[in-house]
Amino acid sequence: MFRKVVLIMFGMAIALSACGSPQSMNEAGALTKISLPLGYIPNIQFAPLYVAVERGYFRDAGFEVEFDYKFETDGVALVGAGEIPFAVVSGEQVLLARAKGLPVTYVAAWYQQYPVSVVAKSEANVLVPQDLKGKKIGLPGLFGANYIGLRALLAAGRLGESDVTLDAIGFNQVEVMAAGQQDVVVGYTANEPIQLRTRGIAVTELRVADYANLAANGILTSEKVIAENPDMVRAFVGAFLKGLKYTIENPEEAFQLSEPYIPNFADLDPALQKQILATSIEQWKADRLGYSDPQAWENMQTVLFDMGLLSEKQDLSKAFTNEFVP
Repeated sequence: MFRKVVLIMFGMAIALSACGSPQSMNEAGALTKISLPLGYIPNIQFAPLYVAVERGYFRDAGFEVEFDYKFETDGVALVGAGEIPFAVVSGEQVLLARAKGLPVTYVAAWYQQYPVSVVAKSEANVLVPQDLKGKKIGLPGLFGANYIGLRALLAAGRLGESDVTLDAIGFNQVEVMAAGQQDVVVGYTANEPIQLRTRGIAVTELRVADYANLAANGILTSEKVIAENPDMVRAFVGAFLKGLKYTIENPEEAFQLSEPYIPNFADLDPALQKQILATSIEQWKADRLGYSDPQAWENMQTVLFDMGLLSEKQDLSKAFTNEFVP
């Protein structure tokens, strides 16, 4: 797996105060090494993080960052167990983790729009959520953001799982639709719809964000790290948000800075990759970058509760905070 590491100096006072926390220091005590799970393969959608490394924002904040491309749930578990201080996760994972007793807290919103869409071949005539009734829908499985987003769309159309047929196809949405094996799939707004159109397949798209305001992807830490080292949390969030802001304002440069982190980048279709980045940027924009909308968390909790994934409501004041957002 491709990884790139950036080495960064960290203040001695913070380094000493972090002893016993989930950090790895060099012998001089000058570095805070962070293994950051991203929940997906190297991708242009992670440009703000790549930019934060390349432009020295993490270095200036005092971090050495190593990107770890693993399942989102693994990152949540590691943060909850105190093995690592941060992970990039989707909003539903925070509430599901807390329901299992993991003391994790979301400290900065990355996506302001829930990044999932239902994509259908144009001849399927899926124009509003109600049109999904009776359809066979392909999705990676009954887990994760794709599943949560689909359920939110069904609810918007006053439908339930019994009104559709769900087909677990793994992360092969583009391939199975291109092969004519599926007419309707669930995927990420900045990925599958764009890839399908690039292949010349006419599709319609239902964006979850157009029908539901849900807590989406952002930065996760633990209650312990917040209590013991709030300065570290503030520094990490600040560096990330600088990378996010720079990417939004300078997409062309961000695109170029991302190249070293993505294997075979030169072989990828640049027009497609730039469109993926542009679509992602639209989902990141906000008047206050990093801000979590309390209503989005209320809505997410309601969706999970209605799905039966939460047996009782969680204390949202502990699930997320805007304390570390500039």
